[in-house]
Amino acid sequence: MPWKIHKKRHLTSFQVIILGFAGVILFGALILMLPISSVQGIITPFHKALFTSTSAVCVTGLVVLDTGSYWSVFGQTVIMLLIQIGGLGVITTATAVFILSGRKISIMQRSTMQNAISAPKVGGIVRLMSFILKGTLLIELIGALFMMPVFCHDFGLRGIWMSIFHSVSAFCNAGFSLFSDNLGGYRSNISVNIVICSLIVLGGIGFAALNNIHLYIKKKIKRDKNKIRLNLTTKMAVLMSAILIAAGILVTFVIEANNPATLQNFSMHDKILASLFQSVTTRTAGFQTMDLANMRIATLISYIFFMYIGASPGSTGGGIKTTTIG
Repeated sequence: MPWKIHKKRHLTSFQVIILGFAGVILFGALILMLPISSVQGIITPFHKALFTSTSAVCVTGLVVLDTGSYWSVFGQTVIMLLIQIGGLGVITTATAVFILSGRKISIMQRSTMQNAISAPKVGGIVRLMSFILKGTLLIELIGALFMMPVFCHDFGLRGIWMSIFHSVSAFCNAGFSLFSDNLGGYRSNISVNIVICSLIVLGGIGFAALNNIHLYIKKKIKRDKNKIRLNLTTKMAVLMSAILIAAGILVTFVIEANNPATLQNFSMHDKILASLFQSVTTRTAGFQTMDLANMRIATLISYIFFMYIGASPGSTGGGIKTTTIG
């Protein structure tokens, strides 16, 4: 009887990505169930821990338990790490471990990385990954440093942790906040609003686009003859993001200006700031400085359209992407 030869089946890159996300979500849920993860030191029901873990990894910002009051610092740290993994992508995070350990990246792994971040080509993918990791940490650090004076003034040393958490959550377009009213209490604070908006935009513009812009500026500064041009994807992502933000500001300001439940009683300063913030955060992040439940139907319908579009390819945000609608 002839021996049967069985070929070893390998998972496709998409299967690896899906299984990776599912594994991180399940592991996160199990950690959040532990008594150490809650302020009261109790075991969190599995379905609530699973919902929180899924929301964090998929950076949606939906919660069934108040992030600031229910979860302990340990639990909040777990949520922040899940947000970071979800924002960067499971494959990107795994690649970081490979790079730091000095292990060689195979062709299969490079292909998986390309699919995970929507990179245009496999060539230079490891260098792009390195840029993503370093750039993310730098941007989040700068964002946290800019928010520290405000949060430390209000909460003392705890403000350091709050700055770091909100910086990661904003850059990853997650919308998780440690305040029960989200960021409603800071609707008049220019510093917090501008920093959060900047982090959301940078996270939602796309890693490939950020890298393209970075190389373009770098060549410009050095006056290198071998100039790098901004590619079509980068131009489209930046242009459509700007158009959508402007449209969101206009829609919010015009429709809600005379709504007594939202903007009517705001000062002109607060009306403009709130309109800007909601326009930026609505498409991808999920933060809020206004009560969405009291907004007019026309505003909410327009927000649904903005959320449907979402962020740009290879970013920390979702949606059908700015380049698609462009």
